[in-house]
Amino acid sequence: MSDKPKIIISSMDLERLENLLESLPAHSVPGMEALAAELYRAEVVEPRLMPPNVVTMNSKVRFKVDASQEEFCLTLVYPKDLDGSGEKISILAPVGSALLGLSEGCEIDWPKPGGGLLRVRIEEVVHQPERSGEYHR
Repeated sequence: MSDKPKIIISSMDLERLENLLESLPAHSVPGMEALAAELYRAEVVEPRLMPPNVVTMNSKVRFKVDASQEEFCLTLVYPKDLDGSGEKISILAPVGSALLGLSEGCEIDWPKPGGGLLRVRIEEVVHQPERSGEYHR
């Protein structure tokens, strides 16, 4: 795996994601360990200090998957907020975990379930709650 890019997460997202991971049975979701490792290495900032071009929870992000060159525009959500609309991606999905904390233009290699790597590139943070003054979601 290549060097991982710097990631930034809000203190509020960190607390909620740690609680989510603690509530799940061990090894019940592929990639739990990778997400926990990302949370551990992240720079943590207060929500009001979040740079406007960083993917946070409930951000709508346009990104590209390198292998297929497909581009997606999805909102990164907690599992309870998935609604089947096809417009959201769970933080527990491998691509969802890869998106968190990245800035526009960053790329990351992320483990796929069953082996191999997935390269994801952030094209644009279309909507970020913190940028819109939404600090208590």
